[in-house]
Amino acid sequence: RTWSPARSRRVNASRRACLVARFGYINARERLDAETLLRTYISDMETVQRIIYIAAVESFHAAKMAFWKLKRRVRATLALDHTGPESLEDAVLDYIVLHNDLYNVHVSVHEVICCMNMNPKIPFPPGVDFIVIRNLIQELCSVAFSMQTLDPPLDIAVGIDGELFSATKYYRSFDSDFTANFVAYHLWPALMENGVVIVKGEVVTKR
Repeated sequence: RTWSPARSRRVNASRRACLVARFGYINARERLDAETLLRTYISDMETVQRIIYIAAVESFHAAKMAFWKLKRRVRATLALDHTGPESLEDAVLDYIVLHNDLYNVHVSVHEVICCMNMNPKIPFPPGVDFIVIRNLIQELCSVAFSMQTLDPPLDIAVGIDGELFSATKYYRSFDSDFTANFVAYHLWPALMENGVVIVKGEVVTKR
């Protein structure tokens, strides 16, 4: 395949658009499916929503760690005989995109569930195994991993309970107190590119 900077930019822009759309679909569909599954075990909706938000944050963390480890291995291998014309960094990203089966998403899913089981912020409900939302976690890990192959990569903003509400970063949930200035808890993370919000997250604000 003939490499050119212009083609690389077009491919990157196309993949970026697809991944942003996929992130939106996960929010609109997979998140609600996960809520429905968890509600069969947990009656408190706030707890369910907090669990799903933590699952999203942990999924991105696990996927990014997996990407960095794989990137180091691929770079070390390609550096042995890389001659161009693209840079070694571009060659590494292209290789990972073309061989995305090298990413074992199931390992990341297991890591996410283990982290959630030990997370002190989750009031662990008896009899609930977070594997019930593995589909959501797997989708998030997959999209988060692919987002790391973009230039620049996409990431989520990790929110903190009690932070000042930002209209440029979040939507308020329908049941929020719209006069409240602080975030009570988070429902979905904002998607970021180079520190700029490209897709707003969702929060609950209360007094």
